[in-house]
Amino acid sequence: MAAVFTCSIDDGHPSDQRMAELLSKHGLRATFYVPLKNREGPPVMSAEQVREVGQGFEIGSHTLDHCYLNSVDAVEAKLQIDCGKSALEYIIGRPVAGFCYPGGKFNRYHLDLVRGAGFLYARTTANLYIEHGKCPFEVPTTIQFYPHSRNVYLRNFLQFGNWHKRAAALKVAWQAEHWIDRIYLLFDHACRQDGVFHLWAHSQEIDRLELWPDLDDFFAYVASNIPPSGRLDNHTLARVTGR
Repeated sequence: MAAVFTCSIDDGHPSDQRMAELLSKHGLRATFYVPLKNREGPPVMSAEQVREVGQGFEIGSHTLDHCYLNSVDAVEAKLQIDCGKSALEYIIGRPVAGFCYPGGKFNRYHLDLVRGAGFLYARTTANLYIEHGKCPFEVPTTIQFYPHSRNVYLRNFLQFGNWHKRAAALKVAWQAEHWIDRIYLLFDHACRQDGVFHLWAHSQEIDRLELWPDLDDFFAYVASNIPPSGRLDNHTLARVTGR
């Protein structure tokens, strides 16, 4: 398989509409993981806004109210997963295939709940992968579009294991002093390996840090290197890879 680009946008912030416009400008596909509200306070898209974004992009679930599953009991976790899915399906009028664990917080029991709710795959916050992963309910990513220090990559590397598969990407990322250069280096690395480059982001952070021009430039670079056949949303990638 030739190199693939996929993108995840988390938390359902109203700025996701701007993100959708930017992705469309460059002919890129993505998956937006949307809670119905956010218990931490930030606003989320209205039902009408979710439907608008869903006309051009995959919509995935992010629990009912952006609940860290490891912070609640089993009954609440199941309600968050099941009701988040059914409420979102009611809004967009079609099945929701994908789930994303808020904060990347979950355990094996939560994985079983997600599978039992009828989701086909679930995404984590594990970084430094240039492949889709082996478990459909523990889909990893490559990097977040955020000005992290290099130490954040190291902590993520140590936390999520599979070091032999991720060491090369960590080495590539470690070469650059500036965070945006790391993203370009990792993207080029994925292209050379005919791998999967999975970018993820929060629209509200792009707003707050005024990173839209940087993201625009990066999306243009992706579009110049990845043909339309290699630009996939998360669900399509899961089907292509058989996971």
